[in-house]
Amino acid sequence: MELLFLVVIFIFSVVIHEVSHGAAANLLGDPTAKYAGRLTLNPISHIDPFGSIILPGILIFFSIISGGQGIIFGWAKPVPINPYNFRDQKYGPAKSALAGPGANIVLALIFGLALRFFPVLVTIPGISVMFSYIVFINLLLALFNLLPIPPLDGSHILFTFLPASMESVKIFLSQFGMFILLFFILFFFQWLILIIGFLFTLIAGIPIF
Repeated sequence: MELLFLVVIFIFSVVIHEVSHGAAANLLGDPTAKYAGRLTLNPISHIDPFGSIILPGILIFFSIISGGQGIIFGWAKPVPINPYNFRDQKYGPAKSALAGPGANIVLALIFGLALRFFPVLVTIPGISVMFSYIVFINLLLALFNLLPIPPLDGSHILFTFLPASMESVKIFLSQFGMFILLFFILFFFQWLILIIGFLFTLIAGIPIF
């Protein structure tokens, strides 16, 4: 039941992340996501068969048989965005990219501060666990997606502010981004979890789980 609860929270957190990208793009002059029917909280519209179902399912299975060890991750179908439609051609891509992690940070703050300022919630086991998972998952989505590695949101923010003299860096990251991202997940993901644990305690005022 707890695992199912975790999966549901993860799915809706990812959906909110993607919808925020599309909503921000629409406000900035690009209605592509709107016309594609992606400005909806219906998870079915955002499911990627491999990234949302097959891969997480395999990782969850191996995590269970290994006693809860291992990394579990996945992704939703990216919201379609046409940056040429942005009224602000220079900063529009960065603003739209920042909207997804920004929405996750807002969710983490709402539920985390609720745990801090309403201590009675901590005494209710179901509510406490639910709120804690919401804070943890949304912090994870925000920080992970802010990494300046393609195809993550952080790369779009980086490329917006990268000077023309560093075009070679952009080309290198665009070509090898997936390999760099895989390397990070395999060897540095645990450091990201430590940072999230620190932020969780800072926001919620209690140790993580």
